[in-house]
Amino acid sequence: MAKRATKKTASKKTTKAKTKPKRGLIARIRRWVWRGVFASIALIAIGLFAYKFINPPGGLYMLSEARRLGDIDRQWASMEEIAPVMARSVVAAEDANFCLHWGLDVNAIRDAMEDGGTRGASTISQQVVKNVYLWHGRSWVRKSLEALLTPAVEAVWTKRRIIEVYLNVAEFDEGVFGVDAAAYHYFQKRPSELTAVQAARLAAVLPNPKGRSASRPSNFVRKRAASIVDGAATIKADGRARCFES
Repeated sequence: MAKRATKKTASKKTTKAKTKPKRGLIARIRRWVWRGVFASIALIAIGLFAYKFINPPGGLYMLSEARRLGDIDRQWASMEEIAPVMARSVVAAEDANFCLHWGLDVNAIRDAMEDGGTRGASTISQQVVKNVYLWHGRSWVRKSLEALLTPAVEAVWTKRRIIEVYLNVAEFDEGVFGVDAAAYHYFQKRPSELTAVQAARLAAVLPNPKGRSASRPSNFVRKRAASIVDGAATIKADGRARCFES
């Protein structure tokens, strides 16, 4: 009987010895996963605060276009170097309620869903997050990250800073990024010299910069630009431009 008990005890010890390494491995994997999560959160937080003061060098899409084309045209322009009507024009064209929401326009999202998803509902803040921190594409992973990061950007940056970054990372033609490069590319002007019509035409090409031209506008672009001119004047008059002009 004593011998049998000894064998059982030895068997239990062997089983425990086999189980411990597995548990130890799982624990180490969990620790590394959590470390990775915390490191990612820390990097995002650093990026959010850093780009509040430091001009972003460009995102993944800009980098991929530079590799594909060999080079891109881009020069940073501060808000003081950009005609105020340019900022009003992109807001009128892309996100008229920019000053009224916290990054996600719930009403625009609802309208897009009711419309069967045939039109976009991304705010300017969401587009900045996509262009600066993420990648282009329609995956749910990217959209989820965008939805999480956008309110954080709105909380850390000012509305004026969001518009400034947007105007410097938006693509206006193939390989042409930012309003400074776009003003020279289309009109041979500094961004501070843009007229209301020129600013509106630049804003009109933004949804499809590779298929539209601001200097040789199609009838659609002309009509779209005329609507943007009116919209830019409207948001100036009713106060919806105040948050990024002050």
